[in-house]
Amino acid sequence: MKKPSVLMIGPYSEWDMPSFETIYDVHKLWLVEDKDAYISRHADEIRAIATRGDMGASAELIAALPNLEVIACFGVGTDAIDLKAARARNIKVSYTPDVLTGDVADLAIGLCISVTRNIPAADTYLRSGEWKNSAMPSTTRFFGKRMGILGLGRIGMAIAKRAAGFDMEILYHNRNKRDDVPYHYCETVEALAAQCDFLVAAVAGGAGSRAMIGSAALIALGPQGYFINVARGSVVDEAALLHALENGVIKGAGLDVYLNEPNIDPRFMKLNNVVVLPHVGSGTLETRKSMGQLVRDNLAAHFAGKPLLTPVPA
Repeated sequence: MKKPSVLMIGPYSEWDMPSFETIYDVHKLWLVEDKDAYISRHADEIRAIATRGDMGASAELIAALPNLEVIACFGVGTDAIDLKAARARNIKVSYTPDVLTGDVADLAIGLCISVTRNIPAADTYLRSGEWKNSAMPSTTRFFGKRMGILGLGRIGMAIAKRAAGFDMEILYHNRNKRDDVPYHYCETVEALAAQCDFLVAAVAGGAGSRAMIGSAALIALGPQGYFINVARGSVVDEAALLHALENGVIKGAGLDVYLNEPNIDPRFMKLNNVVVLPHVGSGTLETRKSMGQLVRDNLAAHFAGKPLLTPVPA
């Protein structure tokens, strides 16, 4: 029996590839020089796309595959997948929620502590030998402060749970107020920023959240406030953020996501009030293995004629 053909947009981890190649006829698009010609040549064979949150699947790609049935995404960010184009053809779309929630929440707290306690600079300070000459300047406390969470979904709730362990007051802004949480709801992003010490972005990416955090929110956060982003680079006006960091509009930032990844704005590299990470929120072995397994489980369910385990909500 012929294996189902899967178009893989970019490589998965080395522990995922053998399983994929055993079960499917895997077309490795990232290895192809002339991608359009390759897709045209194999278009009729392709029944599934295996992609990643950072790569997605465009409307043009979806249109080029007449027998496409399902798109499986490694990640929770689906803003790079043209969901409208997929739904117009009843193409199923899966993603990998829940399995990465804890790691992303952990990293959000880690970024908060790193930027307030100046941990990267302290490490450099010791290694350089400067400790022998003078003590490092005092830093800022993390516990007991006010945390504002933009997006109180799975990840936002996990961040709130962790922040509560640091005796923090928790506020949030969501599309809609939640009746099942004890946290203070703010009607706007700006109102949230004005009332917190840490503004943490955990909202889903996409057109609906693009540049939600602009200059007004950053000004409201103020010169003692910190911005933490474990969501998507698109949720903040990056030009406004750079201006705020360069001019003391806010005190600092901890960032795991950016516009134009991995070719991020070089101005970030010159700032000593920001901790920058290379989009590693879900980057633990345990979680990455679980994400790959969930992608495979979704594809297996589809080709067995069963419902997807984790379909992207309509």
